[in-house]
Amino acid sequence: MIIGYAPVSTEEQSLALQINALKLAGCVRIYTDHGVSSAQASRPGLERALRRLKPDGKLVVWRLDRLGRSLVHLVTLLEQLGRREIRFQSLTE
Repeated sequence: MIIGYAPVSTEEQSLALQINALKLAGCVRIYTDHGVSSAQASRPGLERALRRLKPDGKLVVWRLDRLGRSLVHLVTLLEQLGRREIRFQSLTE
């Protein structure tokens, strides 16, 4: 299953651009976090997306900075996905 994740850090930002791109990429489900910074430890939408993903699934984001602000956090998350045999795609990188 291809799952998309689309966060925005402020209430004023729109998810529309990310969601449209994720739909075009074939995402069956899209989880969002609205008003939650990627620097925060708890991101409910991302947590739900990660729980839903199974081996051979794929997590898709619009840009890498949507997944994690810190390089260490990003690498750790990608390593976890790899161990679970889950693919990853960033649409703009």
